[in-house]
Amino acid sequence: MTGTSTITSAAFRYACGRFATGVTVVTAYDKTGQRWGLTVNSFASVSLDPPLVLFSIDLGTNSYAAITGADRFAINVLASDQQALSDRFSFVKDEDRFKDVPLLSGEADEPPMLAGCLCTIICDPENAVPGGDHTILIGRVRRIVMTEDKAAQPLLYYAGCYAGLMP
Repeated sequence: MTGTSTITSAAFRYACGRFATGVTVVTAYDKTGQRWGLTVNSFASVSLDPPLVLFSIDLGTNSYAAITGADRFAINVLASDQQALSDRFSFVKDEDRFKDVPLLSGEADEPPMLAGCLCTIICDPENAVPGGDHTILIGRVRRIVMTEDKAAQPLLYYAGCYAGLMP
């Protein structure tokens, strides 16, 4: 093992990359009804009672105002066969991200829900906490939509690359 006493952004990013995470796409409608979404791997549960989750959103992302200002947002937990969807919501221009992406039908006041996910967690914003160059958005879980496919596997991210579970 090697260590460093100088904490650079690159060293910190590399160290955090040593923690495997699931991959999600957070989606919402803005006040005009436009769909917004972005790939997020900084998702975690916070509390069971009440049911709360969180994710971090970069202050500089194009979708920041839309997602932090939304009445509701959805956290779509991606399956192992949805790497292209993760890439799409990371790299494609905002106005094209939803083009030809299959969506599930939800309740009238719910954000876009991506089809084929392991689950979608629909939340009302509970709190927003400043966190350096990000905001930590805490949501109160209102509804959960889950796949019935017992063999479905998660899309994982580790050390800057997509990864999978060992069979």
